[in-house]
Amino acid sequence: MPDPSAWRIALPHTAAAVPLARALVRTALADLEAPCADSDTVELLTAELVANAVEHTAAGAPIELVVELLASGCQVEVHDGDPRSPGDLAARADDVHPDPWQEHGRGLLLIRTLSSACGHRRTEHGKAVWFTLAARPAPV
Repeated sequence: MPDPSAWRIALPHTAAAVPLARALVRTALADLEAPCADSDTVELLTAELVANAVEHTAAGAPIELVVELLASGCQVEVHDGDPRSPGDLAARADDVHPDPWQEHGRGLLLIRTLSSACGHRRTEHGKAVWFTLAARPAPV
């Protein structure tokens, strides 16, 4: 039986996957009644992960979005068929002043900066890149 606190859905390997993923994560968090931080942040970071998967994996390779409600917040994973590391998800000294002339490279900076934690792991069919966001504080 599927976990009632998680969503898992295949995405198309096209640019259309990005807005679709944003809408799906918004719906998933509403359906799961997730206590995550700002849903706009979840959508933004999800869009970055999906855009990277579309851009850096072979055309037609499967991409999957997984949204999971955790006791401490929520976790979003994007699975793709490329086992290579997505880049440096660890904080770096140059994070404070990214090069304003670079067209790429800000997505991982956003993920490192705005998430509670992030990383990647190998899977049977490639890799999963993930981030977590902490739960919102309970209203007083």
